[in-house]
Amino acid sequence: MLLPRTCMVALTILCCVTLFGAEDGATPVDRMNLLSGFHAELLYSVPSDEQGSWVAMTIDPEGRFIVSDQHGKLYRVTVPPIGESGETQVEPIDLQIGMAHGLLWAFDSLYIMVNGKNDDDPADDRFRTGLYRATDTDGDGNLDEVTLLKPMVGGGEHGPHAIILSPDGKSLVITAGNHTDIVDFAESRVPRHWDEDILLDRMWDARGHARGKLAPGGWIAQVSPDGQQWELLSNGFRNEFDIAYNSDGELFTYDADMEWDFGTPWYRPTRVNHVTSGSEFGWRSGTGKWPEYYPDSLGSVVDIGPGSPTGIVFGTGAKFPAKYQKALFIADWSYGTIYAVHMHPDGSSYRGTAEQFITAQPLPVTDLLVNPNDGALYVTIGGRKTQSGLYRVTYTGEESTETVPPGDEAGRDMRSTRYMLEQLHGKVHPAIVDAAFPYLSNEDRQIRFAARVAIEQQPVDTWANRVLTAEDTNSRIQGAIALARSGRPEHHDAVVALLNLIDWENLSLARQLDLVRAYGLVQLRLGEGSEESRQAMVHKIDSKFPSGNAALDRELAKLLIALNAPGIAGRTLQALAGARTQEDQIHYALVLKDLETGWTIDERKAYFNWFREAAAHRGGMSFGGFLQNIRDEAVATLTKDEQKQLEEILNAAPPPPVNPLAELETREVVKKWTVDDLLPIAEKNLSQRNFEHGREMFTKAVCFRCHRVRGEGGMFGPDLTGAGGRFNNRNLLESMIEPSKVVSDQYQKMTFLMDDGRVIEGRVINMGGNKMDVLTDMFDPSKLASVERDHVEESRPSTISLMPEGLLYRFTEDEILDLLAFLKSGGNPDHPVFAGVPKSE
Repeated sequence: MLLPRTCMVALTILCCVTLFGAEDGATPVDRMNLLSGFHAELLYSVPSDEQGSWVAMTIDPEGRFIVSDQHGKLYRVTVPPIGESGETQVEPIDLQIGMAHGLLWAFDSLYIMVNGKNDDDPADDRFRTGLYRATDTDGDGNLDEVTLLKPMVGGGEHGPHAIILSPDGKSLVITAGNHTDIVDFAESRVPRHWDEDILLDRMWDARGHARGKLAPGGWIAQVSPDGQQWELLSNGFRNEFDIAYNSDGELFTYDADMEWDFGTPWYRPTRVNHVTSGSEFGWRSGTGKWPEYYPDSLGSVVDIGPGSPTGIVFGTGAKFPAKYQKALFIADWSYGTIYAVHMHPDGSSYRGTAEQFITAQPLPVTDLLVNPNDGALYVTIGGRKTQSGLYRVTYTGEESTETVPPGDEAGRDMRSTRYMLEQLHGKVHPAIVDAAFPYLSNEDRQIRFAARVAIEQQPVDTWANRVLTAEDTNSRIQGAIALARSGRPEHHDAVVALLNLIDWENLSLARQLDLVRAYGLVQLRLGEGSEESRQAMVHKIDSKFPSGNAALDRELAKLLIALNAPGIAGRTLQALAGARTQEDQIHYALVLKDLETGWTIDERKAYFNWFREAAAHRGGMSFGGFLQNIRDEAVATLTKDEQKQLEEILNAAPPPPVNPLAELETREVVKKWTVDDLLPIAEKNLSQRNFEHGREMFTKAVCFRCHRVRGEGGMFGPDLTGAGGRFNNRNLLESMIEPSKVVSDQYQKMTFLMDDGRVIEGRVINMGGNKMDVLTDMFDPSKLASVERDHVEESRPSTISLMPEGLLYRFTEDEILDLLAFLKSGGNPDHPVFAGVPKSE
């Protein structure tokens, strides 16, 4: 509903411009939107037929760039100095190597991460996937020898990627996507007993993507300069293309989403992760992705949303204002955006906010690099055989660019505690349990995690009894998780008894979620246990569902179904019927498919009728297939008698697609509201509003389909959790009533006039060679139009918002005020706008 204003200086003139067709070459800089004070130069437009499409770069000791074509050779690039005229010089490097997703000059060598074939088949002319080292053996200044240091299995866009230097300059750090097999790690900071840890049956992607790919998913490793010693640092990613260290030596990455999952409860947005020692980030294939709050994983620094992460780099060494020297720059290939992520310490980790730094359509950014010689940010675009180019970004504004000292004093003590615990990872010693155990009770998530990782790597019999006699809540939950992951079936009942000692009513929401996950891990890892133990778990949590919190209710329903709690079918159906978002509805439909007993025939009818109601739901390319597969698997659990009684429902023709706005359009038009109508009313009456009613209006106005509030809702529009802190009443009303008045370039459509007379309007979300995929309907992420570059006569940024006009015309004054209050609160029922109004239980 709300498209944020931006401080971006639009260098693009919103008139009819030719982006494709007659004009070739990389995107001109006058089509880019940059932050005020920054300047971009197009240094080189790559001739695609001769030099391919560049996806990785590094800098050599002479200050020259080395770049790689995704499907071809390496090139050496010399650019003119800042402020001087001259042409960029490009020459091929005479080595039989290329197809690199990662390049690094270090230890007098060029390291090359090749993403090619997985064997030595001579019929395949691609290079073998793996880590290579190129050296100059005769000292003539030219690389002349290439050595394969480590062959790897997992080519393609989810294979091995970036190589960077560790902060101490003594080793390499490399990253690999979720289609890369793990190598033979000599050491591991991650406990090696990873597993899927999915409580109910997982469904693979409906279109077959990543079918059969299991934990640990994408991973990050530290490697010795000779390529012989490999240590696993972190895992559980989907497809983290690049990694970067901040000035404190903390490691970060920008992980990918699965865009085909849009609209489902298991969709996870692209996000920046703080990569700590031994960390796990919970990617699992299909419906198995862990939510970010699971205590056996770690969450994000900031969620970005839909996109395609590529290169990242910190601004360290850039001649930029202080804020941007400390920023993490991240590239989104699909949506043509470079973000500056500004972080602040949060306990022993960080929280961040993302600011658009550069945007354009198209701008398929592949890599970012800060040149220490001139302090500029260098940017490559290309990939998938799209038009490639090399740019330089400098700061020409009035703020100081004096070098910012490294380090951040805020949070240093807590980070020091985490560092101490991380030094214990990968080691076995009798003193480690005593050193780490007290920190299981720490209030900091990262510190608790680091302590548990250290303990899990010790022999379980040296610490199991200490867990079972723990007295504080955090130690009991974290210890139970450790014992579930490391223990034996005979520990099952004792761990359940330990968890049952915890007083549910005195737990925060976060600790309630931790406790439910701990129970689930006990069932997953230690077997079913005794019937008495099962009944004790049911007795402990059965009355807690429903709780009224969407995340907690998802987890409670899943656990109670796994435990076959009495009457759980009916109660979960009630939760499904009352769910405000399609994601919550789909979650309940998914978990109910695994419940084979305990149904009445009326409950079965209500369940299968829901699939007809779901015709109005929309999602990514796998969305419809997932819904069909959920239904098919549920049908497979029916007895013959149930199938006969449900024959009419099961054999009914599928309903036609439903307009997502159909329910809204059944409401009568109240008034064609204007901002001037509502603003004086809002200024006087935006107090003692009704939270539940405002949330209900957010649902009825179909806002949840595109926008997320506190983790609930869609991802195609901006997250509105913090909207009330950024915008006043006029801003909010204008964004709802006049959505096209100010359209952020991040969510701006493009209008394409085709040579056959067609007009295609939407957001460019994918590219490949000569073609672009354009999203034409924000309510249906699977509705894409294919646009061929050679058939575009003209294109221009659209001035019309993706958000429909007139959504508020069918709401009363009170309904709009409650909706506005809900937005002001960011979904927080304790916000002052609701003061004095009794809350629903």
